[in-house]
Amino acid sequence: MARKSKVQSPRSKTSPKPKVQTTELLLGLDVGTTGLKALLVDRTGRVVSEALSEYPMSSPQPLWAEQNPENWWQATVKSIKQALGKANHSRVAAIGLTGQMHGLVLLDDKGSVIRPCIMWNDQRSVPQCAAVTEQVGAKRILDLTGNPLLPGFLAPKIAWVRENEPDVFRRIDKVLLPKDYIRYRLTREFQSDVSDASGTSLFDVSRRCWSEPMLQVFKVRRSWLPQVLESPVPGSQVSQDAARVTGLRTAAMVVAGAGDQAAGAVGVGAVAEGIISVVIGTSGVVFAPLARYQREADGRLHAFCRAAPDLWHVMGVMLAAGGSLRWFRDTIWKTRYDVMTREAAEVPGGSNGLLFLPYLSGERTPYPDPNARGVFFGLNLKHTRASMARAVMEGVSFGLRDSLELILSLGVPVRQIRLTGGGARSPLWQQMLADVFEQPVHVPEMGTSLARGVPISEGAAFGAALLAGVGAGVFTSVKDACNKTIRVRLAATPGENAEVYQRFYPRYRALYAALKGEFAKLAETTNHG
Repeated sequence: MARKSKVQSPRSKTSPKPKVQTTELLLGLDVGTTGLKALLVDRTGRVVSEALSEYPMSSPQPLWAEQNPENWWQATVKSIKQALGKANHSRVAAIGLTGQMHGLVLLDDKGSVIRPCIMWNDQRSVPQCAAVTEQVGAKRILDLTGNPLLPGFLAPKIAWVRENEPDVFRRIDKVLLPKDYIRYRLTREFQSDVSDASGTSLFDVSRRCWSEPMLQVFKVRRSWLPQVLESPVPGSQVSQDAARVTGLRTAAMVVAGAGDQAAGAVGVGAVAEGIISVVIGTSGVVFAPLARYQREADGRLHAFCRAAPDLWHVMGVMLAAGGSLRWFRDTIWKTRYDVMTREAAEVPGGSNGLLFLPYLSGERTPYPDPNARGVFFGLNLKHTRASMARAVMEGVSFGLRDSLELILSLGVPVRQIRLTGGGARSPLWQQMLADVFEQPVHVPEMGTSLARGVPISEGAAFGAALLAGVGAGVFTSVKDACNKTIRVRLAATPGENAEVYQRFYPRYRALYAALKGEFAKLAETTNHG
């Protein structure tokens, strides 16, 4: 049995308790899949300035996804300097970090990156997941970590490196997640937080500590892994080198932060049981805070530590939600989103009998199947591009309902659904989700942007800034931070299409079961072609 490490909470006697001055700001940094966002927030939750610097992703082979961590750092420096410049170089008291989860960053004993990051959406470690699951047993892995082994998670990627890049494996001195690499560049400390560590397959989620049995399975040395803290806990300060290149002060504290979904939940105020966060970004997420540790019996929902001390959450994840609509726009229609959704809104609910499976990148919830693929089902000569666009949006909505149904099966109440992400900006998608869920849908409004003069919804970066505020003593708790800075408005209630979707949802559900075997055969045929 692994000995529980001392994860620090905001009440820890060793945690500093400085108070932020009224003129000082909170900085949220989000290491996204496509870019680095910096968000400066005052103590009332008002966004003072923001900046985004983009970077590329590479795919050296099919189903691979990699990024150069140095690009993240250069984007971090650029975004921080731009945000500080827009805010007239205001002083930053505390920094919160968030970002894409599961990415594998490997450093040598000199602190240098030794290979590109293997990202969250990389699928190369399918054989390693299968081999370890057979060796250890699926139930045993669920008991040890709260989650099944998935190719997107960190540990199977380490196994892939050990088997395929032995020279790289021999040089490993530290293993970090993406946001924690940026922490290392800012502070020279090796630290992480409980929510991000939850997605490594090396962490005992129920006990909030590294799992010694899983470290042994994956041949991972404990010394490779960072210290793990509770999300709002200050862990370090900005180094002199980082201060010189970014314009930050060395007195600025850096709190542990959280993975993007956990920070995003803080950013929309989904911090109490019954407040459900639904995110339509590149991926799709249905996030439910829990009052106690629970996991779905078959591991179809992720069970992770929440970005608040001694609390947890479950979430369902779709790999291609908004990504499915972007694919359709870029490859089929080649037009603007507003044009596409305006015409899709003219198509009747149910898309005239056309269904779409949004498994363009494989899937996680409710089917952890890297072989699953996208499907249009029911095409006929009367269908148009608008029919297909609406079917894509409906397919994503049905997929999100799959996750909601699993959450309901745990007995979790639904008091309010809050929608965020790029899809949240679409009135059509707002109404569609209200109809598919048979629940009202609300949209959060976090503070006001001084730069834009309108309510803003910045998600993970805003949540990271609030966590920084808790660590700095601006707020007494994560819940207090949300209560003081976040408002919501009703976006849509179930309408005339709700009954239509209740008829189509079972047909959508039946398609995966009918095609699962064919997906596997297609993958085998393709791999041997």
